[in-house]
Amino acid sequence: MITVVGSLKGGSGKSTVSFNLAVWLAMAEVGVLLVDADPQATLSDVLQVRREEGYQPALQAADKTALTAERLAAADEILIDVGAADMEAMQEALRLCDRVVVPVPPSQADIWSIQRYIALIQALPRPQAPEVLAFINRGDTHHAVRETAEAAAALVSLRGARFVRPRLSQRTVFRRSFSEGLAIFELDRRGKGTREFLALAAALYPNLVG
Repeated sequence: MITVVGSLKGGSGKSTVSFNLAVWLAMAEVGVLLVDADPQATLSDVLQVRREEGYQPALQAADKTALTAERLAAADEILIDVGAADMEAMQEALRLCDRVVVPVPPSQADIWSIQRYIALIQALPRPQAPEVLAFINRGDTHHAVRETAEAAAALVSLRGARFVRPRLSQRTVFRRSFSEGLAIFELDRRGKGTREFLALAAALYPNLVG
């Protein structure tokens, strides 16, 4: 399956999500191909840190030249990290993928952004638009803050996307593990962030945990 992890808005956490999913898939002994088609190359940077530290499984990311049907057919699971800084690469990835996973921080600006992203996806010249899956990323951990719940409610009612219930909260451990080249479940095996991520991974890849 070809999965794009992307959005039109920077700072959504797509590289962190792509990295953690890639390590999780590799540990499940799934043949995974990573494509870093974002000019910022954040995913490639964290994979380099991981290799330098000697962590296993070691992973590498291809660049946007891998965005061809022939190249993407070479793996069981493909994860493509794309951003709006290279719209040509983003559109090519969206034309080739089976689904789009969109991390959505809980703000009105991000709700507007995913609406524009869905419109872009649906306007692509392809026989059928890919499935769009949206989940809350970097949600508030304080129960008195209602913005996360309000954003989730907006995603539930959003046309053109399926809401994925498991969410990732705004936790320092996500940033710390990423900077060290580790998936969150490698750094903090029993933490709340790990439980959140594993619930999200199970929702995105139910065939691997069923």
